[in-house]
Amino acid sequence: MEWPEPRSFDVNLETGLMDGTGTRYQKRLADLDGMYSDTIAFSALASSHGNDVVYDVTDHRPSDQPGDLITGVTRMSPGKVGDEYYMTRGHIHANIDRPELYFGLKGEGLMLMESPDGETRIVEIRANTVCYVPPRWIHRSVNFGTSDFVMLFCYPADSGQDYAIIEKSNGMRLRIVDDGNGGWRSEPNPAYRERSENEVNMLVTRAKSGEGVTP
Repeated sequence: MEWPEPRSFDVNLETGLMDGTGTRYQKRLADLDGMYSDTIAFSALASSHGNDVVYDVTDHRPSDQPGDLITGVTRMSPGKVGDEYYMTRGHIHANIDRPELYFGLKGEGLMLMESPDGETRIVEIRANTVCYVPPRWIHRSVNFGTSDFVMLFCYPADSGQDYAIIEKSNGMRLRIVDDGNGGWRSEPNPAYRERSENEVNMLVTRAKSGEGVTP
């Protein structure tokens, strides 16, 4: 029998990358059009810094089979669009009954979480902070610090990502902005569209049936 091959990886805290992985992708500022509330500020910033990398991900994907794990590192640059801090696109798992674990390695940030029916939770993450994102929670990372924010993550290999759930609601219920004192505060997203009871029930049904969304 051919057994899966064990692996080890080094995390470079200077670059925020996990060395030796098979997958790496980047999101530049221009890729994130439509995510920030201040569209005028975004256009002005993107015109001169659209090619700047807001975050990049390196990960190891040994398979997509149930029982396996995907492990990787996310590095996020510091910055703001208007008064709103840089953030990831965010997602719910396509198989929404899959959780995710994050471990802070460097910098200051937070995990913004939202249930399908609109409950919210916010967890600050610094070096050596462990953040558990339960199944069925939409989640997005935010860098509110002045340096790179680096996290290790791990989740079931068959989870998949559904980004459209956020797009269809015009963002998440809360936005994370500068509080004017070097910290952060949350504020309601005025463009947010609540999910209907039917939409929430469809998500629950999707979880029970095991059907997901193509990553």
